[in-house]
Amino acid sequence: MFFLRGSILQTVYIRFLKTNLKPSILNMKNLFFVLSFFTISVVFSQSRPIQISGKIISVDEQLPLESATVHLERLSDSTVITYTISDKEGLFVLEDRISDKSVKLHVSYVGYKTYTKTISLSNPMVRLETINLDVSNELDEVVIKSAAPITIKKDTLEFNVSSFKTKKDATVEDLLKELPGVEVDEDGKIKINGKEVNKILVNGKPFFGDDPTITTKNLTKELIEKIQVVDTKTKAEAFSGEEVDGENKTINLTIKEENNKGVFGRVAAGAGTDDRYEGAGMLNYFDNDRRISVLAGGNNINSPGFSFGEIRKMFGGGYSMSMSSNGSFTIDGRSFGGGEGITKSQNAGLNYADIIGEKTDVAADYFYSGSSSENKTASQRENILPDSRYFTNSVSSSYNDSDSHSANMGFDIEVDSTFLINIDPSFRYSKSTNSFNAAEESLNENQILTNNSTSNSYVENTGRNFRNNINITKKFGKKGAFIRVNLTNEINTRESEDFLTSLTNVYGEDVNNPNNPDFIIIDQIERDQLTNGTGDVTNFNSSINYRLPVVAEKLFLDFEYSYARDKSTDTKSTFDKDAQGEFTVFNEDLSTDFEYLDERITPGVSLSFRNKVWSSRIGFNYVFRTLGNTDLLRPELSIKKRFEATELNGYLRYKFSPKASFWSSYRLSNEPPRLSQLQAFQNVSDPLNTVVGNPDLEPSNSHRINLGFNAFDWQKRTGFYSYVGGNFTQNQVVTKTTIDANFVRTTTFANVDGNYQFYANMDYSKDVKIDSLRTVKMSVGVNGNLSRNINFNNDVQYASKVRSLSPEVGMRFTWKEVMEFRPRYSVSFTKNKYDLAEFEDREFLEHNLNIGTALFLPKKFEWRNDINFNYNPNVGPGFQKSAWFWNSTLAYSVLKDAGTVTLKVYDLLDQNTNARRTATQNYIQDSQSTVLEQYFMLSFSWKFNSLGSKGETDDDTFYWD
Repeated sequence: MFFLRGSILQTVYIRFLKTNLKPSILNMKNLFFVLSFFTISVVFSQSRPIQISGKIISVDEQLPLESATVHLERLSDSTVITYTISDKEGLFVLEDRISDKSVKLHVSYVGYKTYTKTISLSNPMVRLETINLDVSNELDEVVIKSAAPITIKKDTLEFNVSSFKTKKDATVEDLLKELPGVEVDEDGKIKINGKEVNKILVNGKPFFGDDPTITTKNLTKELIEKIQVVDTKTKAEAFSGEEVDGENKTINLTIKEENNKGVFGRVAAGAGTDDRYEGAGMLNYFDNDRRISVLAGGNNINSPGFSFGEIRKMFGGGYSMSMSSNGSFTIDGRSFGGGEGITKSQNAGLNYADIIGEKTDVAADYFYSGSSSENKTASQRENILPDSRYFTNSVSSSYNDSDSHSANMGFDIEVDSTFLINIDPSFRYSKSTNSFNAAEESLNENQILTNNSTSNSYVENTGRNFRNNINITKKFGKKGAFIRVNLTNEINTRESEDFLTSLTNVYGEDVNNPNNPDFIIIDQIERDQLTNGTGDVTNFNSSINYRLPVVAEKLFLDFEYSYARDKSTDTKSTFDKDAQGEFTVFNEDLSTDFEYLDERITPGVSLSFRNKVWSSRIGFNYVFRTLGNTDLLRPELSIKKRFEATELNGYLRYKFSPKASFWSSYRLSNEPPRLSQLQAFQNVSDPLNTVVGNPDLEPSNSHRINLGFNAFDWQKRTGFYSYVGGNFTQNQVVTKTTIDANFVRTTTFANVDGNYQFYANMDYSKDVKIDSLRTVKMSVGVNGNLSRNINFNNDVQYASKVRSLSPEVGMRFTWKEVMEFRPRYSVSFTKNKYDLAEFEDREFLEHNLNIGTALFLPKKFEWRNDINFNYNPNVGPGFQKSAWFWNSTLAYSVLKDAGTVTLKVYDLLDQNTNARRTATQNYIQDSQSTVLEQYFMLSFSWKFNSLGSKGETDDDTFYWD
């Protein structure tokens, strides 16, 4: 027997903590040394402040020109010194500190001739006469090529890459960090003027599917000529000229014309202590419209393996990671399997883009990813009941091995200027094995054991997926009319084999001997089983949309009709061992054989309006929905539900100017219960937690409203972004768990009213240019949240209110070719309040400090550090309340900067831990799992480039921030 009386598992848990938690070794002296090291004396160069102001109007209409680009160039080498954008009155002010005696002024505006003028700075305060811009003709547009750092073309924001200086060997991500109004976080997620970027294209085409980080982390700045920012649209929406809500942005990277033919790439490899290793390689062949790229990588440091990390974070903590229910995890949108812990990964990919004939664009990519991961976890939980408490302790270990293959293709056939066909098929294949061992125990308030269990499982999964989308758009006339047909079909198949052994004991009083103080086993469940699982999903979605122009190119009436049918099967056949030890005895209680059906018919109508400043849409849909579940093993439990519901949606956007806008949106949505929540089948796969569906559940109705404002002042270099919103839900489906005297749980589902959530965010940023070498970016922000949640605790309904406030402040000091210093601090205040006297209100506080540094001296060296400090005073005994996490890299350029030798250290202080406390209204839990520990690694990378006439990097472009 695994457990005796008392808590043996607690002893195992404490041993786990002792071997995995390390004491803090960084005292105040160490902190003082770190901060002092980056405190550098800043002295001004021999420069003086200047100010040049003026007004811009159009010759043809004699009206002010808003958002004209004004910039200064040096006479000696034509490098950009500074720039600004004119306001709605056509006024501009250029301010800087320079030593030049004369400069050249450039004024550019789309559709007008570029104005140039040499200005003497004998007087540092220059007030220009009104500048009149002449309308350009087609010949002017061919001859005149603007070098303006920023150009605003209707809804397109365009950056001229040559105007922004970066470090050598800079990637697109490094370049984006230098652009005004652009923020790139530690996970590589991008925001422009407060709006999230969810798609990146290269010359208008995808690069390795929908993962933008492959593009930003691997393509180099030297290839790019311009960066264009537009509202995210589908191909069909862009073709038909539709307006969208503008809440997501797309970046299009245009390749320099001379760089569109040739070969370039990079290879890198590294080896370190504790048998750590990494390797990555990328080869690109560009031939005008044809692009072929190949990449491959592998490592055992929890990194995807296709990002080059010699002078950036290529560490396990540097990527966005989320766990799924089956133990796999996702990094930057791609599945690598395994979960927390230590992961070995191998990856390879191929990307192809071309134009076939004159009418068909084709894009295709293939990606392989394989991984092996292992992890150990331990947790202690205090469970809160209305009238008592009990405790659960658990330990587990897992090993996962997975392989997946994915292929995507896209065909864009433009039959003529009014007829577009998009065909996008994709394929997926995955196979994984998972070994899992776990032990769990529950104890009452007196620390007396009430139940325990052990389980061991080995699971093999195989999955296949095919999806195809066909979109046909036909435009009529010149007023904006079109008809669109969309067809999507998806087929999934799944097979699994699960071997399980488990032992569950439930303890209670000895009724035959009341004088016995010890608990005895009153129920014991032992399993040794094989479960074969199969599943098929067939989804079909279709829609037709017709747009009727009411007022040409301004007011539109859209008629929509959609039909969707999702059908799936889920079969699990469980067999116990017979007398000969073979799995032949069918276990009906643990077996399932379901057929699901989800069918939806949705007619709708919407009205949209747009002009130069307003963009709006309001839509109405009526949903007819049928849900069916056929239980082939238990026909009496089969159900069929029909729902009807009204859905509303709308948005409104007002542009005060190309620099500032207000937006709002509203959505009323109807969400039926999941079939697994409706079916009355008793799921007893976990003997300590039986799950039973509720066939009487009603659909949930959710009202969501959002308001936002964003602005970036190009003259003052300030940005302000804010939003507020709320979500109100009626008939929300929540879990309802009943716990008996032995802490065995029975879970079902119920509808509740009264759930809501309010949230708000505000961010302010300011760019300060000290001189031509030094700049400071400052930002301050705050997030707030208020929510009310209705739940059940052992059949007692209660409400919890959660209030949270999280202010944050950050700064980035850049001294060109010398150093960077990037501190960021945030603090989080959370308060949980309950309407049950038995629940204690709780308050939580957490501090986070991040310090990023870079030193570029002496020449050819680059030293980068990423230091994180976390302080959580609410963590329980035995866990660290604070921890420092320090990653460091030292790189040296060789072979005329084509090669880089790097020494990097992961977790320099050897304090990495993921100990954490989780607190809800029902429990307080402390947990710990395996983490990647300290290692040192020496790496080498080499880049090659035959693009352009010489394949050289332009390192003489001027830096402005």
